[in-house]
Amino acid sequence: MGGGFGFTEGPVWDKSGFLWVSDEILNKIFRLYPDGHRDEAISLGDPDGNTYDRDHRLIDCASVLRAIIRLSPDGKNYTILADRFEGKRFNSPNDVVLGPDGAFYFTDPTLDLPKGQSQEIPFQGVYRLDAKGNVRLLTRDLQQPNGLAFSPDGRFFYVDDSARKDIRVYRFHPDGSLSDGKLFGSEEVAGQEGVPDGMRVDRRGNLFVVGPGGIWVWSPAGVHLGTVVLPEQPANLSWGGPSYSVLYITATTSVYRIRTATRGFVPYDLE
Repeated sequence: MGGGFGFTEGPVWDKSGFLWVSDEILNKIFRLYPDGHRDEAISLGDPDGNTYDRDHRLIDCASVLRAIIRLSPDGKNYTILADRFEGKRFNSPNDVVLGPDGAFYFTDPTLDLPKGQSQEIPFQGVYRLDAKGNVRLLTRDLQQPNGLAFSPDGRFFYVDDSARKDIRVYRFHPDGSLSDGKLFGSEEVAGQEGVPDGMRVDRRGNLFVVGPGGIWVWSPAGVHLGTVVLPEQPANLSWGGPSYSVLYITATTSVYRIRTATRGFVPYDLE
């Protein structure tokens, strides 16, 4: 769909026909169109994972700001939604999803902690951010939490760990808490580059998770069904197209699109 980027991340499809794309090297967020042309929305130090809220406003993990931000409708300005937990600055928020309760859930590893800045929170956590700006720590038992997603029925919460190269699953409760965390699957392949990163699910509950060599597809039972191999190592992915059956994949310097036989689960645009 497009090339010539520095390092692509955070794809989000907009129904008007373009894809939001973060570039961690060029330090910009772009709108990328189906014919391959793009326009710059905002210059922002090391933007990472993105999602929409229910009003279709873009939510970004801004690594240099060490914050979760919301872009203005024209994409030219932003508002900081959260940048601290218990008075201490986040490490480098990495990816964010909208939960079934309307809150945002995000990971905060040290993968993109700005050089020369200190780590104020002595662990790498997964957090919940509600509409009032309250931040709650959900778990700190991962080494480098990265991609995350909810099952379509809202009962399970998945998060992968780039350091351990695995995926964990938790039971999700209506109050926004997690319990019963356990190993879902491992994506460790000896001698092969790539780690668990971005994650999405389809309406059947299958997981599409970045891993070594491409996009690993997992059944809800934790069976590795296969891998979508790409010309470049991917980092993140998103559902799009008229029926959310197209998978948009950010992979190093390029963005790819693949038509699938399934439909994606998109929490901010449920029919």
